[in-house]
Amino acid sequence: MKKKHSIFLVEDDINFGTVLRSYLEMNQFDVEWIDDGQRAIEEFTKGKYDLCILDIMLPHADGYTIAKHVRANDPIVPFIFLTAKTLKEDMIEGFRLGADDYITKPFDSEVLLYKIKAIIRRRQELFQGKDNPLSIGKYEYIPTTRILKLENSEERLSPKEGKLLYMLAKNVNQVVVRDIVLREIWGDSNYFTARSMDVYITKLRKFLKEDSSLKIENIHGSGYMLVDKD
Repeated sequence: MKKKHSIFLVEDDINFGTVLRSYLEMNQFDVEWIDDGQRAIEEFTKGKYDLCILDIMLPHADGYTIAKHVRANDPIVPFIFLTAKTLKEDMIEGFRLGADDYITKPFDSEVLLYKIKAIIRRRQELFQGKDNPLSIGKYEYIPTTRILKLENSEERLSPKEGKLLYMLAKNVNQVVVRDIVLREIWGDSNYFTARSMDVYITKLRKFLKEDSSLKIENIHGSGYMLVDKD
């Protein structure tokens, strides 16, 4: 029998939480539902989850605080903010914390379901069987923890930084097509996600600057290439 994926749901609205948990369980997910922010922080480390769904406005600790705790304790679990907060600055803060999606209420439950499945599938495809360190020039990169090491120093990358570096490193000296990367990591290919990717490329160049043999080149009209001169 196929193992069900597990979801950590944090939602303080009892009626909404009851309905959402039932809907997800009806669609073959195991759901751990917590209705208090502080208790969510305490309970998260007791289990192992495939995805977290977080409300933001919660008693005792907000969703942003929970997200920081989740990320500190599990560097690869994906999470979604599902909230009534619709302001642009709230969304930006959510994505800054590493959210895979930010969904505002009211929402289409079927769309949410397919987004959950897509996020879990992408995470499995990207990390399944990839616990071994990856050599990148003088660096060593561990995909599952997103740790980039150089001699006695190390840097923990954000989820998107880690996924992007992994795709470039697995295709070293080959062009990584921009549209494929955008759809695989950002879930969409448009002007705004492309600009976001450019920012992440700049960050990766800084992370790799200590090895002069490595260079991330912009291949005009196509994408990027991680060049290893050695």
